[in-house]
Amino acid sequence: MNKIEMTFDKLTKNKNIHECVAYIESSKGDVLLDKGYGNKNSDSAIVLASVTKLYTTACILALYDTKRLSLDDKIAKYLDEDTLRGLHVYKGKEYSFELTISDLLFQVSGLPDYFLESKTNMYKRVINEDFTHHFDDYITWTKQLKPHFKPRKKSKAYYADINFDLLGKIVENICDTDLEKVYNKYIYTPLNLTNTYLAYAKDRPIPSIIYKDERLKRDKLIACFGASGGVISTSKELLRFIKGFFGGELFCKSIFNQISAHNKLQLSFGPIRYAGGYMQIKAGIPFGRKIELLGHSGSTGSFAYYLPEKNAYIAGDVNQFVSPALGVRFAMRLAFSI
Repeated sequence: MNKIEMTFDKLTKNKNIHECVAYIESSKGDVLLDKGYGNKNSDSAIVLASVTKLYTTACILALYDTKRLSLDDKIAKYLDEDTLRGLHVYKGKEYSFELTISDLLFQVSGLPDYFLESKTNMYKRVINEDFTHHFDDYITWTKQLKPHFKPRKKSKAYYADINFDLLGKIVENICDTDLEKVYNKYIYTPLNLTNTYLAYAKDRPIPSIIYKDERLKRDKLIACFGASGGVISTSKELLRFIKGFFGGELFCKSIFNQISAHNKLQLSFGPIRYAGGYMQIKAGIPFGRKIELLGHSGSTGSFAYYLPEKNAYIAGDVNQFVSPALGVRFAMRLAFSI
């Protein structure tokens, strides 16, 4: 048993982990780890939750690459006035019509997060019930909350799902079709992903999620998340995607020169910083060893990261809704063992 496998086995002893999976490959395609726990393996369906934001980012960057949009475009170019009016009013001034695609992609819009903030707090609702929600609900809930700062305030980012809900709607409006078809054109087909889909796709399974010791079926809920959290995939296909994302298969790799600047997120996100549509984590251990992870994690424990120093990719899931940090720590520990 190698060091990576030993680390994986040790991590599964966490009392909150009832099932998990990790798949790791080098940039050359060598499989460094392919292991599951609790009836999960690298071909098992997993809920990607916010890792979905990488898929939406890939579409935005592909459209930018083909000059169908500019990152500096005001979102008012693609969204109707009624949707935007009153969305971002900070200290009495309306900023809604000044927001750009870049503001959303970098999470620097200042918009509040309806998923966690008090008046809506979907996190608590998810634990207690399955329910349907729509894009118009996100807009209404966001308008009921106060923005945290004016757009592009220096060195400030605030993670909010609404940024990517809006990006998803922009992608649909530009392409004049639904998001699943856009994903299919720009991601699934180029990468030959046959077991990756948005949860609203008909006749495809939606896995359960675990909260503490309880298994929850939240099919209605997950099927509505769309651009900010609705993709279902497998660890193998998730790794294929993250490899394509950072490897230049989905858009010109030089675009990273324009989206690599990152800002610190709100305190609850710890060491995670946000660049143009993806997370950046720099972590260290005793004796000065450090490592960088580029990619995304999700609230259900999903994770997908590129490790530049190791020239490796890691994807997986711990399927535990009790703490989004659990999946991040799991990925970090595995990264250090490579």
